[in-house]
Amino acid sequence: MEYNGILNIDKPEGITSHTAVSKAKHILGVKKAGHSGTLDPLATGVLPIMVGTAVKVSDWLTGHAKRYYAGIRLGIETDSEDSTGTVTSSFKGTLPSFEEFKAVAESFLGVIKQIPPMYSAIKKDGKKLVDLARKGVVIEREPREIEIYSIKVINDGGKYFLDVSCSKGTYIRTLCADIGKKLGCGAIMSSLRRTEVGIFNIKDSISLNSLSEMSPEETATFLKPAESIFYNLESIALPPFFEQLFKNGAPVFIHKLGRNDIKQGSLYRICDSNGFFALGETRIIDELLAIKVKKFF
Repeated sequence: MEYNGILNIDKPEGITSHTAVSKAKHILGVKKAGHSGTLDPLATGVLPIMVGTAVKVSDWLTGHAKRYYAGIRLGIETDSEDSTGTVTSSFKGTLPSFEEFKAVAESFLGVIKQIPPMYSAIKKDGKKLVDLARKGVVIEREPREIEIYSIKVINDGGKYFLDVSCSKGTYIRTLCADIGKKLGCGAIMSSLRRTEVGIFNIKDSISLNSLSEMSPEETATFLKPAESIFYNLESIALPPFFEQLFKNGAPVFIHKLGRNDIKQGSLYRICDSNGFFALGETRIIDELLAIKVKKFF
């Protein structure tokens, strides 16, 4: 059976995202597959895996908002900012109260600057920071603008957790470390579970073990079409003549489609008689509003 679509996999702890994709490929018997939004081995949760023709949308899904449930431990710092690293300092004083922790954590809400951790796949002069970090090398990193859309703090029997919704490029372990620095006691991320990536929710995810036990027909029901990640974009249906023009790379002028609700500088799902096949972007051409291909799928 040929598979094309996106699987919402619940990645287990202890394996890389790459390994999770390899396991899914083996289970499905497919050659083409990829993931969006890397999860470290420590982390579990939502890992969208694109299969077959859906691999073309991986870059687009990466930009979607994400949500995490993270354990945070106060009073300690490590070189990796999480529980897998080497301890670099331990706080000897009285730890802040939950109310103090809550107030500081919530101060990170909104658009903030975050310095990426050394233990990351970001490259500097062609070398991954994590490879340098493993050699004991620490280099200066430029702060990056991210956004924390929401942050909720939880006290579960004296253990603290963060429920965070955030933008692309946010490092939750760095958020934990920054909260610890602001509190003056240090902190690390002790656990991490990703609960949402765009439309993909942990409640609808499946494990690799469950996937391996499914029939082809059952598996097909868990595959979301590639188009689903563009749920927030309006669609434009092209009649056959304009469809061919568009597929040849020519602009299609909006007034010829009889639409007066199309905005300049926006992305749209482009559909033909068979459904979605491309993303189009509107622009002004020869003083008229037109749409041209952004990406074929």
